[in-house]
Amino acid sequence: MQLSTLPLWQRLRFSASAEHLALGFSLFLALASNRLFWQSALAGHDLAQWHDVLLVAGQFAFITAAHFLLLLLLLTRWSYRPLLGLLSIATAFAVYFMEKYGVYLDPGMVRNALHTDFLEARELFAWDMVPYLLFYAGLPMLVLSRVTLARTLLLRSVLRRAGHILLAMFILFAALAFIFKDFSALMRTHKEMRYQITPLNLLYSLAAVIGNDAHAATRERIPVGTDAHLGESWQQRKRPTLLVIVVGETARAANWGLSGYTRQTTPQLAELDVLNFSNVSSCGTNTEVSVPCMFSAVGRRDYDEARIRGSESLLHVLDHARVSVTWKDNQSGCKGVCDSLTQLRTAASRSPTLCNDDRCLDEALLDGLDDLVTGRQGNQVLVLHTLGNHGPAYYQRYPDKFRQFTPTCDTADLGKCSNEQIVNAYDNALLYTDHLLARTIEFLQRHAATHDTAMVYVSDHGESLGESNLFLHGMPYAIAPDAQKKVPMVMWLSPAYAANAAVNTGCLKERGKHPAFHDNLFHTVLGMLDVRTSVYDPTLDLLHGCRI
Repeated sequence: MQLSTLPLWQRLRFSASAEHLALGFSLFLALASNRLFWQSALAGHDLAQWHDVLLVAGQFAFITAAHFLLLLLLLTRWSYRPLLGLLSIATAFAVYFMEKYGVYLDPGMVRNALHTDFLEARELFAWDMVPYLLFYAGLPMLVLSRVTLARTLLLRSVLRRAGHILLAMFILFAALAFIFKDFSALMRTHKEMRYQITPLNLLYSLAAVIGNDAHAATRERIPVGTDAHLGESWQQRKRPTLLVIVVGETARAANWGLSGYTRQTTPQLAELDVLNFSNVSSCGTNTEVSVPCMFSAVGRRDYDEARIRGSESLLHVLDHARVSVTWKDNQSGCKGVCDSLTQLRTAASRSPTLCNDDRCLDEALLDGLDDLVTGRQGNQVLVLHTLGNHGPAYYQRYPDKFRQFTPTCDTADLGKCSNEQIVNAYDNALLYTDHLLARTIEFLQRHAATHDTAMVYVSDHGESLGESNLFLHGMPYAIAPDAQKKVPMVMWLSPAYAANAAVNTGCLKERGKHPAFHDNLFHTVLGMLDVRTSVYDPTLDLLHGCRI
């Protein structure tokens, strides 16, 4: 076939050096992939003023030079196509999720994404992602398919690369020096903006997560509470305690019926003698942060991610005290807090009416629990990790009979639904959580003849449902709205448990009106089981001031 008969896009080929290709790609990234950053950076500035124009130009030069320098250090004749292609695809996904859901790609969010299972990830894919993929990935990859790298002698190539690296460094530092006063003030005041510079945010956060996880994998967990033992009260108590801890997922306090929501999303719990805590703050805004934090002795008050992930959890302290611990999961694992302890997962083979090929409804967590308890001696703690209100597919979190608030958003693509439909589906999922907790209490009541029984439910984090155009969760904690940080928490104590543990439930009801935190969970559970250890802090035990 003659060249002239080929389509234009097939005839359009050009040659370029790797350095020119890196510069073109860097300009594209700075201009096209950072709309949210420029929107934040331009806020309050007047482009009719020369000072503001020069500041924006300096920021543009800084971002372009930073990407240019990074690509110069990574690109080779053999790697430029796969590397730039992969970076284009990653950028397309990053821009899509940042613009659609208002997330920031900090290390916590990237870790959450990396540890999300396939089923959760699949729910995030929607047709409105296609234009992003076509523009941010398809266009660069089309250019890559048409370009051929110019060949030069090795020495000349090395010298040219070194010269461009020096040029990129000069522009980078010159731009930074020019804008430093204003730019540094902006970054200190709005730290979250550094996680809007795409794809540097993604690359930095990914490197931080891989580095931290690799370091954690090479060291032993720091022992916590190895001196743990049962307290003196157990010398008089005649029956063991059975405690169920239900870890909620993405339930927010603003929509919790027991806490004053205009809808009754907790009708079954309202009929039971439960203790509601109406002002509870979470450790984080995503599961990867909150679950390790809420089970740690460190907590949010002295937050240290490396220390939390590198230390034993509350469950290990209970194990040191010879309390039997079992973690049962209907989500993406225990995030390290149950490592080396008994772990179970929901299974379709055991709960065929509650499961399909992909997922189980949360009631599947209750199947088989009677077998774990019947005939066993000693104190037991069962942790149930729910799927709860995990979005965006809220409509898949409950069976049809709980579809009480209508119309609902029956797709994972929230952009196709009104806010009313999204909230209705979300509230229906809360109705199902209410049902699950009521059934958990029924399970505990069945074993009240042989055990003193109790339940603690607390969600890991909240959720944005369109307020300020934010959806889902995962905002940096310092700027996250209360919708993502305020979570429901409920306790249920059997009469026998309250009597034998000397708990004044009236006092505890009053305590539920005051602020509480995920930090309280570690110490409250130790107190509920009268586990004595040097890491126990009675001031953080919610029951401490309510014992008879």
